Amino acid sequence: MSDQSRQKATVFVGGLSNEVNSQTLHDAFIPFGEIVDVSLPKPELASNKEPHRGFGYVEFSLAEDAREAIDNMDQAELYGRVIKCNQAKPQKDASEGLGSRTAVWEQEGYASKYNMAEDDGAAAEDGDDKPMDPMQGLEGLDVAGPRMQAA
Repeated sequence: MSDQSRQKATVFVGGLSNEVNSQTLHDAFIPFGEIVDVSLPKPELASNKEPHRGFGYVEFSLAEDAREAIDNMDQAELYGRVIKCNQAKPQKDASEGLGSRTAVWEQEGYASKYNMAEDDGAAAEDGDDKPMDPMQGLEGLDVAGPRMQAA
């Protein structure tokens, strides 16, 4: 199964209670089709007492089963909490987008995405396109503030 078809067959389930485990999630979604995998991501910090991060993924063998599960389980109640179901989105690379450790403007593809030429920054540094410094030419003034116009 390709990554794209696998993604279409995976359901994101958010708003889960701490009592929910993999078996519970499997049992809640089995009426909609054959389930290939159930995952509940753990918190990044090991000292955290929570069993999972409040969301999980249910992967079906068929994309139609995933759509059926989304249609029927979105806004349903599980362990006293309303859950949210959507089609899973691809996982972002840790070095892309907001929250990454690389500045957004230094990320690959930023210049092309925002129609910036690679030499735009260099042209501004050459002095050709620099705006005039507003502090230049103030040496001859003896009073601060706007100039008074003669009446």
